[in-house]
Amino acid sequence: MSSKFLVVGLGNIGPEYALTRHNAGFMVLDRLAAQNDFRFSMQRLAYTAEWRHKGRQIVLIKPTTYMNLSGRAVSYYMKQENIPVDNLLVITDDKDLPFGKLRLRSKGSPGGHNGLRNIDEVLNSQEYARLRFGIGSQFSKGRQVDFVLGQFPDEEVEQLPEVLDRAGDAVISFCTIGIQQTMNIFNQ
Repeated sequence: MSSKFLVVGLGNIGPEYALTRHNAGFMVLDRLAAQNDFRFSMQRLAYTAEWRHKGRQIVLIKPTTYMNLSGRAVSYYMKQENIPVDNLLVITDDKDLPFGKLRLRSKGSPGGHNGLRNIDEVLNSQEYARLRFGIGSQFSKGRQVDFVLGQFPDEEVEQLPEVLDRAGDAVISFCTIGIQQTMNIFNQ
């Protein structure tokens, strides 16, 4: 097994999206960076950071391509860094999970998520790990876009640090002990 990993946080760039539900992937990586003293810098197609942890080299990216073209950045960095698909982890928001629930899967369908759909198309595969970050689904018919691009309400903002920490722990676990054991720990 290669000791090099690519961790992708999905989101949209721009201050108007910063704390929106659709940016859960960015938020997980920003929290990891703040707690582990590494910084992101603007590179081709993404903000990137490199982090060494327990002998693993972890390349983290926040694509700057906008959500529905995320696959371009993922594919570019997998090739650029020579990272096998088994060592790819994509972090995404998921409206089908209640707020704060995390679900790690070794593969799966995009489930209506445009970022995952584009990654599937570009990689021509659904065989990669994804960490789904529950944002809930408290929206009425036809209001999904407003909901996912909306801010977390105050009571969820209060819980966010704890959920982001758990998601960060899941990322570290994936890169160190592998997907099976990580799923056993984090998929309650």
